[in-house]
Amino acid sequence: MFEKILIANRGEIACRIIRTARRLGVATVAVHSDADARALHVEMADQAVHIGPSPVSESYLVADRIIEAALQTGAQAIHPGYGFLSENPDFVDKVEKAGLVFIGPSAASIRAMGLKDAAKRLMEKAGVPVVPGYHGEGQEIVILATKANEIGYPVLIKARAGGGGKGMRKVENPDAFPEALAAAKREAKAAFGDDRVLVEKYVDKPRHIEVQVFGDSHGNVVHLFERDCSAQRRHQKVIEEAPAPGMTAEMRAAMTDAAVKAAQAISYRGAGTIEFIVDASQGLRPDRFWFMEMNTRLQVEHPVTEMVTGIDLVEWQLRIASGETLPKRQEDVVLDGHAFEARLYAEDATRDFLPAIGTLHHLRFPAETETLRIETGVREGDPISPFYDPMIAKLVVHGQDREGALQALSQALAKTEIAGSVVNTAFLAALAADDEFAAGDVDTGLIARKQAALTALPLPSAAQVAAAAASAGHVAVDPGADDPWDALAGYAHFNPLVKSVTLSHGEDVVSARLTVAANGNARVQLNGDGPFVTPPRTAAARWPGHVTVFAGAASHTFAVADPFAMAEAVTGGGDALRAPMPGLVKLVRAAAGDTVVKGQALLVLEAMKMEHTITAPHDGVVAEIAQEGAQVTDGTVLARFVDSGD
Repeated sequence: MFEKILIANRGEIACRIIRTARRLGVATVAVHSDADARALHVEMADQAVHIGPSPVSESYLVADRIIEAALQTGAQAIHPGYGFLSENPDFVDKVEKAGLVFIGPSAASIRAMGLKDAAKRLMEKAGVPVVPGYHGEGQEIVILATKANEIGYPVLIKARAGGGGKGMRKVENPDAFPEALAAAKREAKAAFGDDRVLVEKYVDKPRHIEVQVFGDSHGNVVHLFERDCSAQRRHQKVIEEAPAPGMTAEMRAAMTDAAVKAAQAISYRGAGTIEFIVDASQGLRPDRFWFMEMNTRLQVEHPVTEMVTGIDLVEWQLRIASGETLPKRQEDVVLDGHAFEARLYAEDATRDFLPAIGTLHHLRFPAETETLRIETGVREGDPISPFYDPMIAKLVVHGQDREGALQALSQALAKTEIAGSVVNTAFLAALAADDEFAAGDVDTGLIARKQAALTALPLPSAAQVAAAAASAGHVAVDPGADDPWDALAGYAHFNPLVKSVTLSHGEDVVSARLTVAANGNARVQLNGDGPFVTPPRTAAARWPGHVTVFAGAASHTFAVADPFAMAEAVTGGGDALRAPMPGLVKLVRAAAGDTVVKGQALLVLEAMKMEHTITAPHDGVVAEIAQEGAQVTDGTVLARFVDSGD
């Protein structure tokens, strides 16, 4: 076993690796950018090395700096985590040339599976079923469009490098193909430095089922059963589970056999995942699944496999990289119960899952147990950086059966409190409670079909507004509060304490009058009329300029007016369209003086490694518009308009 390893990653996966290394007595070295100087993974590691500025291209993707940090600190091996350099074969070559061990597969294995088209040709030779499609070298639009017609619409354009849904577009008809192809190529180029794509048949009721495999340097390969990752939005996973619902013994045998064959075909070493697309229109059938791609690394969703097998996958990675044989034979790997993983993101589900930034002013998770894991790389007070993936945490639960595990997931979400940024907790809870999801009838289109219902947020009730007012007015009574003033009832000489608070929720402004008796009983009157409301003793969090009230997995955030601040209307000087998030103006499709109609695409904003089309909010004439290549922050004016009749 190694004495010291360097972790070439950040966030929750770096923290996850550190925990296992610490248990095994292995020292750890963290690397960090400027933005991560005070990050949790830096605090947890035995040593930390600064490797550059905040952008990943100047820090976490600079192979030479990472290798230099490993050599300087005496690390013997490098664990890449996932993302960043984890599937970069040139990085593996450099690591090994420096005399270090790469905790993962060989460069040859990564290259064999790194390009989806070549990987599928290889899998066909190995006897692994492959989805119908075009995986050739020709990239001219006439070739790709012709192949799409031959395959038959709908088709899926996919970047041949990378993953995570980037560079992927579903195309319903030939007319939409050119624009979808251009967008997929731009996104693939930005994310992976390679704009080449492949075209595949789109499966009408697809399920995404993957098999965890492990190989060692002695020729042994085993599988650790399957995970179902069909619950996706924008081709990115939301809730994963193991085992797959509805899985039959015949289907499992066929899929796991194909996965082991795939790993054996490239002499695979370490942790890997074989991803299959499954046509579930007639249930799970052994003749209706096809190889999509192989992830030659640890997966984000690996904890669900750990929960149902009792195996620490990171420990296995370390042991195999240090030359040991697989710790278990295939017959010794058994399934136990059911597990779910839900990904908590800083994102606005009501705005098509736009990534968000902010500061985690309030962060509370339920207590961890043997059946509940919290995988996170942040603490209360940490910022959500625009430079990296906006994941806050993963909630991982285990139950004796799927129903019990799903109930545990719902309870964990209801006990999670996050304030300081918009988050997707309520959306995850709505998905977990959905009838089709609860029944295990899940395909990759489920969220898109039900997106409006799953992302709808109810307006706050009068009681919740009253609770927000009581918290904002610092008159809520909390006997267990750390602040002694929060543990006291309101107090005033001779008469009850009376305070006024002004809140806003979206476009709604509420004036609240609070009356608090010496015994702590409070009453709130909203907008100067109507009955008095007694605020419920619900969880609430105050943070600069705001208060967030929690109601199960849902929450309502109110802006609190500062009575000492001057009222200033910030209108932007006319009819302005503002950036919904920080990003890069990738493409501009209109110019000053153009007459545009509501819904017309104006520009493409690249943020969090994804492209977002910004459209005109109404008919009008463009007065000014941002320039291509401009870096913008949240709220930056992207365009101004004048009425088309002016």
